[in-house]
Amino acid sequence: SIGRMETSAISVLKRAVELDQSGRFQESLVCYQEGIQLLMDVLKAVKDDSKRGHYRDKIKGYMDRAEQIKAHVNQMKEDGKYHEQIRIAEDATGYSYEALFKPYISSVLTEVWVEDPYIRHIHQLYNFLRFCEMLLKASCKVKRIHLLTTQDEVSYFRELQESLSAQGVTLDVQYSSTIHDREIRFNNGWIIKIGRGLDYFKKPKGRFSVGYCDYDLRQCQETTVDIFHTKHTKTL
Repeated sequence: SIGRMETSAISVLKRAVELDQSGRFQESLVCYQEGIQLLMDVLKAVKDDSKRGHYRDKIKGYMDRAEQIKAHVNQMKEDGKYHEQIRIAEDATGYSYEALFKPYISSVLTEVWVEDPYIRHIHQLYNFLRFCEMLLKASCKVKRIHLLTTQDEVSYFRELQESLSAQGVTLDVQYSSTIHDREIRFNNGWIIKIGRGLDYFKKPKGRFSVGYCDYDLRQCQETTVDIFHTKHTKTL
């Protein structure tokens, strides 16, 4: 129904404005684009001329703001000054890998570098697997994933390499005893540094508690995510 579509659009655009006001521009841009598309769908369904005019004005306002943000983000990227910070509060939810990385994934993304010293315990290996699955489902064509970590979990990684290979993705694993940084680089220019690396989820309260399966509902540990953009990315 039109009412439901409009409610969805308002909800997404409200989030866009909140992100915009708190300086999280790339995320707000994604929400503006989604919200504008939803309003376009409402416009198509509305027959009343005065209402159509109202929706057209709304769409134009949001489109103008989205264009301004796009220009601002592009200028900051051009100047090498793009920096955005997301603070994940203790016990916060809504930060699955899909939700966190979506604004930085684009159709030109083909290669990913992950530096994380702590991919050694079973739950950390599953986090990395979940991250790889997220990339497979996202709107990009990742062909190569590089992992630099500290401990040799050869048997697990071999299984994951074979599994990814069947999906047309090469996993290259290297080891270093001296890395401390946690950093994820995309070859479309985005660099995401999470204070806790991929391991920022809390243990679920039990095996049959909400958040055990759906990581958008899983509580997080407090951490900071810093996002940068560089034109000088690693090449093959």
